[in-house]
Amino acid sequence: MSGSHQHTPSTHGRAFALGIGLNLAFVAVEATFGFISGSLALLADAGHNLSDVLGLVLAWGASVLARRKPTERYTYGLRGASILAALLNALLLLVAVGAIGWEAVQRLGQPAPVATGTVMLVAGVGTLINTATALLFWKGRQSDLNIRGAFLHMAADAGVSLGVVLAGALISFTGWMWLDSGVTLGIALLILVGTWGLLRDSVNLALHAVPANIDMPSVRLQLTQSPGVAEVHDLHVWAMSTTEAALTAHLVVSEQPLDDSRLSHLKRLLHDRFGIEHVTLQLESDTARNCRPLASNDAVSPCL
Repeated sequence: MSGSHQHTPSTHGRAFALGIGLNLAFVAVEATFGFISGSLALLADAGHNLSDVLGLVLAWGASVLARRKPTERYTYGLRGASILAALLNALLLLVAVGAIGWEAVQRLGQPAPVATGTVMLVAGVGTLINTATALLFWKGRQSDLNIRGAFLHMAADAGVSLGVVLAGALISFTGWMWLDSGVTLGIALLILVGTWGLLRDSVNLALHAVPANIDMPSVRLQLTQSPGVAEVHDLHVWAMSTTEAALTAHLVVSEQPLDDSRLSHLKRLLHDRFGIEHVTLQLESDTARNCRPLASNDAVSPCL
């Protein structure tokens, strides 16, 4: 049996700290001006920002836990915390969207006067802050589902804030107060669409599904076509974290068994081509596959 173990949990400590600090300060400012101006969109944006601060805290905590060393009880460490954080972030986004959408529907039929100048100014600042925070997680969003959750939170906030600016501008030109709720509701629907992919992927990883970036038939073909391998069975690939995948397989070897150098080469191929960090291969002889039951006239068993 052979194993390959490489640990590469992602770290974005400064990005998380900066994002949390900026957004906490902005939530306080935005909520205050939301009450003063009477803008539902501004208050909804502040609430959404607050939920995203919690989302950033969850993602940051998970990235820290992912770097914990294995123990006798948690032999893989706490890498799975990043998957749980991504799932919780998706659920938080859904709850926030639901609350924003419900309040917007409630206020749609009874629009209230809005101080458009204040709304546009505060939301404009929010757009800049949220966009800057989202850009802190831009590079890691493709390779780490946990970081993708943080990115989506901040990108969604930037979108909501921009929508508030647009709503304020439209209200000032048209006088249609219902646009405050209407624009908020439209943005909530857009966030819901964007959150669905995060929820789907995080649930799949939590259920030990093959990560979306790994083509299972190609993995099986890579193993089967390796020199010395006659058959592959009990092949399993799953996510250990939002950045690391593991593979276990039983390889039936032919008359020329895999030596250490060929095994190392095979594991490097699995890592370089499919991004599989942890590889464990169980080697089996193909002698048993060629064994036949003894006939009455056989003097010696072919398995001996």
